[in-house]
Amino acid sequence: MAVIIDGKEVAKKTREELKKEVDVLKQNGITPKLTVIMVGDNPASKVYIKQKSKACNDVGVEYEEYFLDTKTTQKELLELIEKLNKDKSVNGILLQSPLPPHLDISEAFRTIDYRKDVDGFHPMNVGKLVLGQDTFISCTPYGIMRLFENYKIDLCGKNVVIIGRSNIVGKPLVQCCLNNNATVTICHSKTKDVKEASKNADVLVAAIGKPKFVKADMVKDGAIVIDVGINRLDTGKIVGDVDFEAVSQKASYITPVPGGVGPMTVAMLMNNVVKAAKEQNK
Repeated sequence: MAVIIDGKEVAKKTREELKKEVDVLKQNGITPKLTVIMVGDNPASKVYIKQKSKACNDVGVEYEEYFLDTKTTQKELLELIEKLNKDKSVNGILLQSPLPPHLDISEAFRTIDYRKDVDGFHPMNVGKLVLGQDTFISCTPYGIMRLFENYKIDLCGKNVVIIGRSNIVGKPLVQCCLNNNATVTICHSKTKDVKEASKNADVLVAAIGKPKFVKADMVKDGAIVIDVGINRLDTGKIVGDVDFEAVSQKASYITPVPGGVGPMTVAMLMNNVVKAAKEQNK
C-alpha cells in the first residue's frame, strides 16, 4: 500500500513559514500585495479565486481583485494590466484563466510585468526556467517539486513520465524535472502507446483532466504517482486522473484528490508573491 502524500499538511507548513517571512517584511514597512483579475463569470474560477483570497488572508498578504464583465475588450484588459504594472504597491498580478474566447490570453500574459508574474507564465520566466535560472515557476509544477522535497524523493536519474503537455503543468514540469537531473518522457493525445511509456516510469504524473485514466496496469510496482487531475463526476464526487483505489495498491507514494497537489498550487502562489515583494524591495 502506497504512502499517501499529504499536500494539505505540506501546504499548511509552507503557509506558516511564509507568514513568518511576511511578518518580518511588515516590520520593515513592506506588505506583499497580490492583485487578481477575472474576466467573465466562470463558476470554477470563482472557487479558485476564493481559495487565493483565503490563502492571502492566512499568510498576511494584501489582496485585491478586479471582476471584469464578459464583454471586456482586449484593449481594456491590457490597460488594466499596464496600470497594475506601474502601481508600486502591487507585487503580484494574476490573470485568472480561462478568459472569454474573444480575448487573447497569450498577449495578456506577455503584458504582465515579468517581475510581477507570480503565475510564471510570462515568456521571460518560462525561458529562465528552461535555462535553469532563478525565476517564478508556474505554481502547480512548483508545488509538485516541493512535495518531492518534503518527502525526500530524489529525482536524480529517475525515469519521469508526464501525461499531459499543457503550458500550465506539463511543459514547465518537464523543465523542473530536467533541472533535477531526471530523464523525462512526456505523453499527450498523439502519443502512440501511453501505457507502454507509463509502465516504465519511476515517477508518473497525470495531468490530462480525464477521470481515473491511469489504471493499475499502467503503473509499475513501487512507482511514485502524482495526480494533478480534478474532475467532477455526475454524482458530484471529485476524482483525479488516477484510479486511486487500484493504483495505491501498487505505488510506493501517491497523491490523493482532493488534498494532494491542489493545496500546494495555492501555497506556491503565496510563495511567489512573497518572493516578488522581496525582489522588488531589495
